[in-house]
Amino acid sequence: MIYLGILGTAAIGFLIKGAYKTSLAKMDFVISIITWVGLFGYITKTSILTPLVWKFVFVGSLLWDIIFSFISKDYNSDKKAEELPDSISKLLTAITLVVCLGPLYYGLFKYAF
Repeated sequence: MIYLGILGTAAIGFLIKGAYKTSLAKMDFVISIITWVGLFGYITKTSILTPLVWKFVFVGSLLWDIIFSFISKDYNSDKKAEELPDSISKLLTAITLVVCLGPLYYGLFKYAF
């Protein structure tokens, strides 16, 4: 539950800061909210929608996060990151995804399957 709160707090902070300017970033925010609902259902052992829906949400949102994180300038706009070689930047992005979103997708997977 604490992890879910940390994710929500970070997203709300970005929202207040105005980080969700592009339509892709706004779509990422909506997808994040949907995955948080699934994680909340898993944590509280509450049945929200059907497991089939959560299977689609799991696969779709995982693909979305991977693609959006590696392609989008919304995530990779740090000036220090631009100075790094492309391979190092992609490796750091992958590590960050696993560490930050690994628990989310683990819970969503357990909830869906």
